[in-house]
Amino acid sequence: MQTFCLASIGCRTNQYEIQALKSQLEALGCFQVERDADLCIVNTCSVTQGAESSSRRAIRSLIKHHPRARVIITGCLALRSPETVRDIDGVDALIPEKEEIVHTLFPERPVPPFSISQFSEHTRAFVKVQDGCNNFCSYCIIPYLRGRSRSRDVDGIVEEVRNLIKNGHQEIVLTGIDVGDFNDNGRSLSDLVRILDNIDGVKRLRISSINPNQVDESMVEAILSGKNTCHSMHLVLQSGSTKVLQQMRRPYTREQFIETVSLFRKQSADFMFTTDVIVGFPGEQEEDFLQTLDLIKEVRFSKVHMFPYSERPGTKAERLFDKVPSQTIIKRKERLLEETETISFDVRDRYVGKEVEVLTEESRDTQWLFGQTRNGLPVLLPRKDAQTNQVIRVLLEKNEACALLGSVIH
Repeated sequence: MQTFCLASIGCRTNQYEIQALKSQLEALGCFQVERDADLCIVNTCSVTQGAESSSRRAIRSLIKHHPRARVIITGCLALRSPETVRDIDGVDALIPEKEEIVHTLFPERPVPPFSISQFSEHTRAFVKVQDGCNNFCSYCIIPYLRGRSRSRDVDGIVEEVRNLIKNGHQEIVLTGIDVGDFNDNGRSLSDLVRILDNIDGVKRLRISSINPNQVDESMVEAILSGKNTCHSMHLVLQSGSTKVLQQMRRPYTREQFIETVSLFRKQSADFMFTTDVIVGFPGEQEEDFLQTLDLIKEVRFSKVHMFPYSERPGTKAERLFDKVPSQTIIKRKERLLEETETISFDVRDRYVGKEVEVLTEESRDTQWLFGQTRNGLPVLLPRKDAQTNQVIRVLLEKNEACALLGSVIH
C-alpha cells in the first residue's frame, strides 16, 4: 500500500486525527493521491443524523473513486453502528481506534507517533489536547463512543506546537471533545495556555470550544494577559433557557453563561464569542425559545452554529416525552437564523473604517483571499494584493453579508 486517500467528517478533533494518520503514513513512505489509491481511510462522525449521512456518503464516494483500494472505516459511526458501515459494499475493515490503524496495516514496520508536525492545506493548525467526555449530556452519544475524559501530557503538546511553528503555521487552535476538562497532573488548561503563549513563533493561540462553567478567573487572566492568545472564544450555549439546560444535563445556567461573557467583555470590549444552539430539544416551549433568542441578542455573537435537535439512540433524551413537532423546529430555526445573521452583520459593521491585523488563509475563490482578525471576524481581501499565511495590516472598508471587505495597507 504505497498510495492513500483520507476523508474526515465532523469536528476539529476528527480533523486533527486524520492529519495524524496522514503524517504516520507519509513517514512510512506512502503518499496521498486523489484517484485510484491503494488505501482509503474515513474518519466518521455520529454526533447527529446529518453527520452520519455525510459519513456514509464520504465512504461511498471514496469507494467509487478508488475501486481497487483497501477501505478502512474508523471514528464514531464505526463505533455506534458497525453493522451499518459493514453493509456498505466495498468496506474492508472497521478499526475504531485511530492510533491502532497504521500498526494494524503495517505490523512489520516501526509505527511513527500519532502526532502532527504540519496541518496540510491549513494556515491554522488544530492541536488535540484532550479526548473523551465525562458530562453525559442527555442528547449526546459521544461519551459512550469516545469514552471518559483524558488529557495529553503538556510536554508532548509543546513539542508538537514547536514543530508546527517550525513548519510555518502561525496560529494554533487547541481542540478536543471537552477541552475545558484538560488536566495533566494538576496542570490545567489555563496553565497550558500560558505555556503555549510563550513559545517563540506562535503568532496566535485560540481555544476551540469550552463550556462556561469551565471558565474561572485563572482562565480569564491567561487569555486576556497573553501576548498571543486571541480575544475570541467558542463558548457553548445550546439553549438560553435554564429549564432546557437542566433537561439537557448541561452543567451551567443561563445566568452563569451571561456572567462568563461579562468576565471577558468588562476587560476587553472587542472580545468576540461564537456558540452552538440546539433548536427544538424535547420540552422546549415557545417561552424557552424566546429566552434563547433574547440571550443571543444580549451577547451579540459574531457567529451562531444552529442545529435542529437530532435524536440519538441510547441517550437519555431519546426517552423524553413532549417532542417538538418538526415544523415548529423548522420555523424556530429560520427565525433564529434570521436574527443571528442580522446580529453578526451589525457586529462586523462597527469595524468598518478600522485598521486591523489579518491572518490570511487559502480560499477557493479566484478573486478573494480569506482571513481573520485577531478576535475572529471574517475578512476578504483581493487575492492579487496578498498571499496566504501572512499576518498583514488591513483597512476594513465595507461590510458584506458574509464578511468584511478589506484592503492591504502597504
